[in-house]
Amino acid sequence: MSGKRFIGVIDIGKTNAKFAVVDLETRSEVAVRKTPNTVLRDGPYPHFDIDALWQFLSAAIAELDAKHPLEALSVTTHGACAALVDENGDLALPVLDYEYAGPDEFDAEYAAIRPPFATSFTPPLPGGLNLGKQLFWQSKKFPEAFARAQWILPYPQYWSFRLTGVAASEITSLGCHTDLWNFETDLYSDLVVRQGWLDKMPEVLPAFDPLGPIKPELAAQLGVRPGLPVYSGIHDSNASLLPHLLSRTPPFAVVSTGTWVIVAAPGGDLMHLDAHRDCLANIDAFGKPVPSARFMGGREFSLLTEGREANPSDETLQRVIDEAIMLLPSVVEGSGPFPQRKARWTHPREGLDDETAFAVVSFYLALMTAECLALAGAEGDIVVEGPFAANHAYLRMLESAACRPVIASHGSATGTAIGAAMLARMEDGHEIENRELNADPDMTRYAWRWRQALNS
Repeated sequence: MSGKRFIGVIDIGKTNAKFAVVDLETRSEVAVRKTPNTVLRDGPYPHFDIDALWQFLSAAIAELDAKHPLEALSVTTHGACAALVDENGDLALPVLDYEYAGPDEFDAEYAAIRPPFATSFTPPLPGGLNLGKQLFWQSKKFPEAFARAQWILPYPQYWSFRLTGVAASEITSLGCHTDLWNFETDLYSDLVVRQGWLDKMPEVLPAFDPLGPIKPELAAQLGVRPGLPVYSGIHDSNASLLPHLLSRTPPFAVVSTGTWVIVAAPGGDLMHLDAHRDCLANIDAFGKPVPSARFMGGREFSLLTEGREANPSDETLQRVIDEAIMLLPSVVEGSGPFPQRKARWTHPREGLDDETAFAVVSFYLALMTAECLALAGAEGDIVVEGPFAANHAYLRMLESAACRPVIASHGSATGTAIGAAMLARMEDGHEIENRELNADPDMTRYAWRWRQALNS
């Protein structure tokens, strides 16, 4: 192979942030530094601790570049997030935490002006999960500060702006449940125009193109080579999808697992997405719409297991199946395929040991994922990325419930950094294994009983 090898990736998830050095020769992370993504409660509303993140990233870049000289920098972050930047490059307002319920204050007003689902493929979501709603709330509550913003930068592009001084936007962040993009016209939505935000939107540039070199003074401060190219960045679930788009021919599905479990179904059907069940369309790095569905599976896993890991035995799994011990949705309400439901255990949780509870939770998460796959119209093999790829109970139940082969991708602890790094050197992805369906009839029967219980 030729071309860039060591790529530094800023990877900011909702719960944790990390800086990873990706070796594109081996398609692996060779060095990683992590930190919690802290939400501050002071100021006008809950917001991310941008200063702490910048200090962490600066230190990590300097440290790891000394060990693995970087040839480019790339960025990937969670969605539903934007930075309002003034003419001096400073934040006009803090970067809002999308879980904050404040934007719901103007729900009625926003509902009257938001574009229809048929053009935005954006469902109505609580809090700040619709970026357009988030911006509308900020403009109403803080009109003077909002007016000072020269740029509305999607979150990945905020960090590349900090590195280069170049303002840009990018399609994967604009096309992920924002209300800001029109899928029919492939332009900004009427909401952006009517609200007078168009002049604040920088040019939309491809994720595959270098945004610019790192600022000279920043290169000197961090000790990286002058002129180090910086790529503008990509939405995290699209970063996870990218290696598979380069390795497979649709239809197939990728399940990206982190704070959110996001199902992407290249080759799926946009026309049957249900706006009321957290279905939406994303736009991939090549600008193509991708039917998607999601739920907050990683958050639910953390809440339910409280950090207690287990590896359930076959005997435990069979007992859970035989006794129909189930968890029904939804643990995190207001999103996912069953947003109006409240979670219910069919057997008292306090009567279950940790291994049994872990098995039930794993089955629950797999069955929720299967619902998302069906809602997105997914077909073909299912590739699981991220932490859940190591959960064998989850994988076995998902394969049995979806009745399609499931492939666990173990390339790294998370696929987002690998995908973001690949922006710096476009080539065909590594071939991903194909395998035959190995559904367990008992698990398939459990999945059927779980779905029946939803209607009881």
